Formats: sequence, C-alpha cells, structure tokens
Amino acid sequence: MNHMSVFLKNKVLKDNLKSAHVALFNGEIEINQPSYSRQTASFTEPTDGQTSNNGDVLFPIANESWGSITHIGIFDNAAAGNLLFKAPAEFIKTIDVSSQYKIPKNYLIVRLK
Repeated sequence: MNHMSVFLKNKVLKDNLKSAHVALFNGEIEINQPSYSRQTASFTEPTDGQTSNNGDVLFPIANESWGSITHIGIFDNAAAGNLLFKAPAEFIKTIDVSSQYKIPKNYLIVRLK
C-alpha cells in the first residue's frame, strides 16, 4: 500500500507540528547571522491532510544582511533538530539591515498528498 488515509495524514501533521520552528534559507543554506533565529509557529487543526499557521510568523529585525530568502523550512527544534518540511518561498525577498521577514497567518500551508 502506498496511500495514506486522510485520518493518518491529519495525525502525522498534528503530531509533527506540535513544536514547529520555522526557518529561512538562501537556497540550500539556512540563514546564519547573529540577529537571525528560527521562530515558533502553531498550526490549525489539520483537515483533509492540510494545515496552515494560525498566526503571523514574525522574524527578528535584521541587524545585518540576510540575503535573499528563497526557501522556508520547518524544524522540530529551535536549534539543530530535524528538518521536517522545506519548500520554495512564494516570493523571494531580500532582507537587509533593519528589514524583517513575516509570514502572514494562513500563508504557511503544509499539505500531505
């Protein structure tokens, strides 16, 4: 068998996103600057194998250039940990000094197919 039931998809999302930490990437490399840190996110109750962030995910104001944000990832820990999901950002945004990256409520969609 190679297809998950909707029940199992919802359970996998709920169980694995209980303690989710959102990360920003320049291509394959996570941002590595003093003012950057992963941000905690909480998610809506999964439905039909899909969920989204139930509040804004707001990163710190950059004290240095972070470069172009090309991908977004979700880890199970604030530092180190396991990468659970990673996908290209809908829009590439360059973060310079005094800039801030924000993922609005319901924009970070996680879907199991």
